[in-house]
Amino acid sequence: MGNDRDSSKDESKQDNSSPYFIHHSYHPGMVIISKPLNRDNYATWTWCCSMKISLSAKNKLGFVDGIVETPSAKNNPNEFSLWRRCNDIILSWILNSLTSDIAGNVIYSTTAYEIWQDLI
Repeated sequence: MGNDRDSSKDESKQDNSSPYFIHHSYHPGMVIISKPLNRDNYATWTWCCSMKISLSAKNKLGFVDGIVETPSAKNNPNEFSLWRRCNDIILSWILNSLTSDIAGNVIYSTTAYEIWQDLI
């Protein structure tokens, strides 16, 4: 039975409808929105809407809105590994879309959900 669970998680890496799917073009240095969040546009929510659209298009919005929860590293190490990899890429994408002064305020967030809560 353990092998069935492991194989289903391996399949989720290949299933592009899975939130854990990472396309070969996704990388931590990727810029997914054109205008970074800064002090001038912070209050307009334009950045937030753009980021949500971009994350949704990549099936990653669940990581910032809390729908995709952090799996247990102890009870589900394979799923946790997939989750962490996606979470870290999303953290990078968000940090890449912030000016350095704003990024400095949220750099120590460890999950995409935490950083999103800090920003909104």
